[in-house]
Amino acid sequence: MSRLNDFFKKISNNKFSLLLVLVYAAIYLPSFFVLEIQKNVDRHVIHMTLDDYIPFCEYFIIPYLIWFVYMIASVIYSYFTDKINYVRSFFYMATGMTIFIIVSFIFPNCHELRPEVMPRNNIFSIAVSMLHETDTPSNLFPSIHVYNSIAAHISMINNKKVKKNRRICNLSLIICISIILSTIFLKQHSLFDVITALILAAIIYPFCFFEQPEETSETVTV
Repeated sequence: MSRLNDFFKKISNNKFSLLLVLVYAAIYLPSFFVLEIQKNVDRHVIHMTLDDYIPFCEYFIIPYLIWFVYMIASVIYSYFTDKINYVRSFFYMATGMTIFIIVSFIFPNCHELRPEVMPRNNIFSIAVSMLHETDTPSNLFPSIHVYNSIAAHISMINNKKVKKNRRICNLSLIICISIILSTIFLKQHSLFDVITALILAAIIYPFCFFEQPEETSETVTV
């Protein structure tokens, strides 16, 4: 881990470290776009019995959309307040997202959970319908929405400016959990996608957020 720690420190001291996000985005986004537009692909249907017992709830569109701000804000905030945490957070997110891309190419998948007709007619249902028009029910696991929500929360609670502030840490946890729940209540993901994202997050965590020997301050954990 010492070599990995030195690697993180070296990058954090580079004044161009913010380019990491831009360079990775330039690779990840086209790859994801290619996955989304693939036609005539034999996709495996992802489904768990418990999925059928989870009701659709359009109000969860709010935390689902908050994810975009939550994820980006956590990384940018760390960049300006805790560079080493920024680097750790970046590699944590990028590792999970890369694994997701590889899995999606090797094992094309989809689900059939979305309601054919919205059970209620309101502004939230309209927002969900708009989401369904732009986001295909494919390339699902491990859920990046779930994985990066966990990554954003971990980034916040390990930030030297935040980790001693219990209120902010608790707020971050609430946002993280609500986003995770939104993926299943909006029928965007199967429970299988959520579970695999949780497992992946747990596996990668110690490689990016291991405790440094020289650090003696208490760190809030998930």
